[in-house]
Amino acid sequence: MSVNELIYDWNLAGNIPIPPGTEVLVNDETLRDGLQNPSIHDPTIEEKIEILHLMESLGIDSVNIGLPGAGPRAARDVEVLAREIASNRMRIKPNCAARTVEADIRPIVEISQRVGIPIEAATFLGSSPIRRLVEDWTVDHLERTTETAVKFAVSHGLPSMYVTEDTVRTDPETVQRLYTTAIRSGARAIVLCDTVGHATPEGAFNLVKFVVNNVVKPSNEKIRVDWHGHRDRDLSIANSLAAVSAGANQIHGVALSLGERVGNTPMELLLVNLHLMGLRNNDLTNLRTYCEKVAKATHTTIPPNYPVFGKDAFRTATGVHAAAIVKAMRSQDRTLADAVYSGVPAHIVGLEQVVEIGPMSGKSNVTHWLSRNGIEQSENLVNRIFDAAKQSTRVLTDSEIRAIIAAP
Repeated sequence: MSVNELIYDWNLAGNIPIPPGTEVLVNDETLRDGLQNPSIHDPTIEEKIEILHLMESLGIDSVNIGLPGAGPRAARDVEVLAREIASNRMRIKPNCAARTVEADIRPIVEISQRVGIPIEAATFLGSSPIRRLVEDWTVDHLERTTETAVKFAVSHGLPSMYVTEDTVRTDPETVQRLYTTAIRSGARAIVLCDTVGHATPEGAFNLVKFVVNNVVKPSNEKIRVDWHGHRDRDLSIANSLAAVSAGANQIHGVALSLGERVGNTPMELLLVNLHLMGLRNNDLTNLRTYCEKVAKATHTTIPPNYPVFGKDAFRTATGVHAAAIVKAMRSQDRTLADAVYSGVPAHIVGLEQVVEIGPMSGKSNVTHWLSRNGIEQSENLVNRIFDAAKQSTRVLTDSEIRAIIAAP
């Protein structure tokens, strides 16, 4: 029997919200939105180039390479990254953030012309009633600003991605008015944002469905709808999937959930979930390297219990769990070993299940460790290691186990 026949999947037992075969694009914001995290270091341009190539290897569709209007260093980095994409004929498509002002959009125009590739202009402005109150903005002002900015970008040969901040807390009339104006002015991609991580999956679904039905369809234009989420309530992955279910075409994410406050939708976990749902089929074996490279470049630590890429994600020292995994391993069926006590198959990201020895372990943990390390077993040796583990307050290290083995 196949592993699929051994697992009853309640995820597929009722109405399937996202039909199999749905194309889901992903936009990586690590090198722009992710760098707004106040605790991280801005990577060097050499590190940014390495990260860019890892994105390419993962089949990521587009990348925000920065906000050149932020200053000379930002503009230099944007141009270097754009040239890297152009000179290597990379498939990944670049975009740049810009406020809805000419001073931010013009540097994108100039870089695009010098490098010789299109760079999508992601022009953004706040839209929610609370933001309008704080800024003393009217909807009329926002509409005029939208029209001027989008037309400027399009008239200078840039593809236009129009973004409203805090869309998920913006009234329907303003949402419809601003996005309709942007599309009429030439935008061919619109981004709906959960800027402060307020949304629930129902909220994400309702917003995207409203925009698809009341803005995109009436426009009679081919418009890409993007979802950009933050994880303040830790619902960003669920919200992203709900957005796709409602008709979003592209999801934004950031490596390791970096970004303002508690960060954005985690790109690596988004890719894993889309893969497991059959919505993307890219090779993910470089995903661990991508995470580790971003962590090193930004001086970030990956927590040990972080899903998929924390050091404990595929480790167990618990006797009952380990015994089942070891039995599955003996069948030489990697898929079975991955599935018996894990919801994510380790092998899809180039990893494997690891059985450790600790105070919660059984003797099967010990015999497996000895077998895996090619060490001859005896009842006395197994008992000595087992007894030491039971007296410990944590998992034994390999060096500690070897010291027990070497002791007379």
